[in-house]
Amino acid sequence: MARIAIAGAGLVGRLFSWALVRAGHQVEVFDASSGPAPEGPQRAAAFSAAGLLSPLAEQDSGADTSMVAAGWRSLQLWPRICARLPVQVHLRREGSLLLAHRGDLGAARRVLQHMVGAVALEETALRDLEPALAPGLLAWKLEGEGFIDPPAAMAALHQGAAAANWHWNQPVGKVLPHRLLLADGHEIEADWAIDCRGLGARPALPLRGVRGEILTLSLAGHGLRRPLRLLHPRHRLYLVPRDEATLVLGASEIESEDLSPVSLRTAVELMAAAHSLMPSLAEARIAKLDVNLRPALPDHRPEVQFAPGQLSINGLYRHGFLMGPALVQELLMRSGLGTLEEKE
Repeated sequence: MARIAIAGAGLVGRLFSWALVRAGHQVEVFDASSGPAPEGPQRAAAFSAAGLLSPLAEQDSGADTSMVAAGWRSLQLWPRICARLPVQVHLRREGSLLLAHRGDLGAARRVLQHMVGAVALEETALRDLEPALAPGLLAWKLEGEGFIDPPAAMAALHQGAAAANWHWNQPVGKVLPHRLLLADGHEIEADWAIDCRGLGARPALPLRGVRGEILTLSLAGHGLRRPLRLLHPRHRLYLVPRDEATLVLGASEIESEDLSPVSLRTAVELMAAAHSLMPSLAEARIAKLDVNLRPALPDHRPEVQFAPGQLSINGLYRHGFLMGPALVQELLMRSGLGTLEEKE
């Protein structure tokens, strides 16, 4: 049994904690936030994520082949993780849909040039898959993609790692091999130190926060089963059915670390675009408007570091749920500390 100190209780920190507790290690987690389900600016970006598991669709955002491959590995890991969590987490893998209005076909074609794996659908096939959508839309399906419920996953991972010692309101100033240096001056010694602090790792890493705005809509019996992405010359929009009565709508990407509330312009543009895809949203209620910062490195690629006594993952940007399990599994296997998969 090893003593392991983890800096950061976001998604990556919770995946590590859950796997390491299951492997029988002594785990301590230190985080700047106030508790396992915090509100406010100290909240991990994972709490505001849509939970898209979409390695093919992310090709449009510049994801290279290694990032796409990590996304597919995570898609294989998530069902195995969820099957062993103490509470149910909504996870679905029935593909995702790319949609465009006929007048935006040119813009759609430019995106589809980079979207290997997109299969065009006839209107009747689209109607069979998603009858709640507006008629006349152009559509392409991305097989194998899916989505997960981020708040439920975060809660379940924390509950599944209840045997760990969770230290809230404890920001970590520095992570070194075999120890954490807390912001209050205390030093925590361990066999392994794991750094997954997100923006808290500045200035050691050249991280920046990218503002994202997301809306939660309530509409009982909405009927949508798959994530939608609108191919539009101006809007980067997704609509995700979190459960049978809840949908998540986003996303704006703003090069700013402003955490003020969602802007009127964003809310109006996103809701109008979503309504054009799904007319029944006219009766949806706005349950929540949320803002958070995604930790990004200059090249938008995650940084994974392995050294004796120290592991680190950071800069997941908008790919936390998509890539997190694969990257955590990589470091668990390299260090010999455990696995996210069921033991044989």
